[in-house]
Amino acid sequence: MKSIEVKGSLREKVGKSTSKNLRRQDQIPCVLYGNGENVHFHTHENSFKEIVYTPNAYLAKIDIDGKNYQAVLRDIQFHPVSDKIIHADFFQVEDKTPVWMRIPVVLEGSAIGVLNGGRLVQKMRKVRVKAIPGNLPDDIKIDITDLAIGQSIKIANLAIEGLEFLEPDNAVLVIVKTARAAVLAEDEEGEKGEEGEGEEEGEGKEGAEGEGKGKTEGGDAGASGEKATEKDK
Repeated sequence: MKSIEVKGSLREKVGKSTSKNLRRQDQIPCVLYGNGENVHFHTHENSFKEIVYTPNAYLAKIDIDGKNYQAVLRDIQFHPVSDKIIHADFFQVEDKTPVWMRIPVVLEGSAIGVLNGGRLVQKMRKVRVKAIPGNLPDDIKIDITDLAIGQSIKIANLAIEGLEFLEPDNAVLVIVKTARAAVLAEDEEGEKGEEGEGEEEGEGKEGAEGEGKGKTEGGDAGASGEKATEKDK
């Protein structure tokens, strides 16, 4: 997984007034935890552009006064009015210790169900996974080429070595639903088929009636001829 560098400085004091003063200087109060002690530091708000305002997932390489840490962003708080970042929590990770993260889902290919008139719906944009940092992928790629109308791909259908999925097995990632246009097209085809069958049955009945009439008329003519012959005699 790719990493983003974050440079920060230790906080000399911890408290509301100190945090307010830092924010006035565009500095964000942060805390790093997960290795037995909490490290309080601050970093410029621009450090979060590539971590927060992106659909991608990154590890954070934090440099605090020359001391380096590897971490993941766990929690972030925003101001209710200005929507600016006011605090962030980072969790320190070790190379051999599994850690969970939310990884983006990337769909590849064109679903056959969509080509047949269906509608593609992606239920989950990110999924929670657990792995050692070295096995964390940048994204989860899913091939949807053979996905037909009514079919879906669930967590249970995924299997990536070294990666544990923390979502329920029956959670749907992507599905091809039947679109209204496709339903109407199927109904029209069904109606046309029924009309065609009705016409064939009608023609068959008319033909049978014609044959019956011919036989009746022929029989009457024959009977008349027989009568005329008897009279002549």
